[in-house]
Amino acid sequence: MEKTVKKKSYFKSFMTYLTIFILLFCFIVMLFWNRIFVTVYAGEAGVLFKRWTGTELNHIYKEGFYILPPWHIMNIYNTRIQEKKHEFNVLSKQGLTISIKISIRFKPDYTMLGVLHQQVGPNYVNSVVIPEIESIIRKYFGQFTDEELYTSKKAILKKIFNESKDQLDSKFIILDELIVRNIKFPELVEKAIERKIDQFHQFKEYEYRVQKEELEAKRKKIEALGIQTYKDIISKNISKEYLQYKGIEATVELSKSSNSKIIVIGSGEGGLPIILNSEEQKSNQNNVK
Repeated sequence: MEKTVKKKSYFKSFMTYLTIFILLFCFIVMLFWNRIFVTVYAGEAGVLFKRWTGTELNHIYKEGFYILPPWHIMNIYNTRIQEKKHEFNVLSKQGLTISIKISIRFKPDYTMLGVLHQQVGPNYVNSVVIPEIESIIRKYFGQFTDEELYTSKKAILKKIFNESKDQLDSKFIILDELIVRNIKFPELVEKAIERKIDQFHQFKEYEYRVQKEELEAKRKKIEALGIQTYKDIISKNISKEYLQYKGIEATVELSKSSNSKIIVIGSGEGGLPIILNSEEQKSNQNNVK
């Protein structure tokens, strides 16, 4: 009987310990559920921090489901192109405040995700991306006057993008595009610059007109010289006999016409024929009568 009682007692103790263990295990699983069962979704990648050895730099966890010890920590990163909008004020070379609105498109360097996590961390957007780009924009805008910024925005923004891309590349971040949504100058400055630009274009228009008129004057001068040269050549090379010959030719052509006329040969000035229209003479005689 005593042995039976002891066995039952041992069994009850075992079941009690087993129940406590199962409950404790379930409690731990429930408490660390997110650490133990980890899902890396589409467009994401994971970096594992091991409690005893640190961050795994050479292994990136791709999309999928993972079961991990609760003392390790999986850090999930968005590897798609992301956009961050930002607004801030900068000072120009002349000390005037300029309001800027930008959109930054970027993504982490997938192959260097472990190093990015170790050296920068998950908050890399606010700790690296925005401060770096803002610093570069402040530097370039501080080198130019308001007018230079207003008239040369594209060239300046291209320089800003190139330098920002190089800086973020060194921090294991890929800059896809930097969009300046708006640059707001002080109202008085903006109107003054616009007036100056308008006057500049008016000046260019007047300058073009003057050049056009000068070219037209040169053209007319060349045309007049050509006509004068032509007259000089004609007057020097045409003889009196040639003119008489051309006059006779013209008289012959006129005599072939159907109108009635009287031609007197050799009675005109210089021996040229005289052409008398008989119909005109009759009408003149009738008018006299």
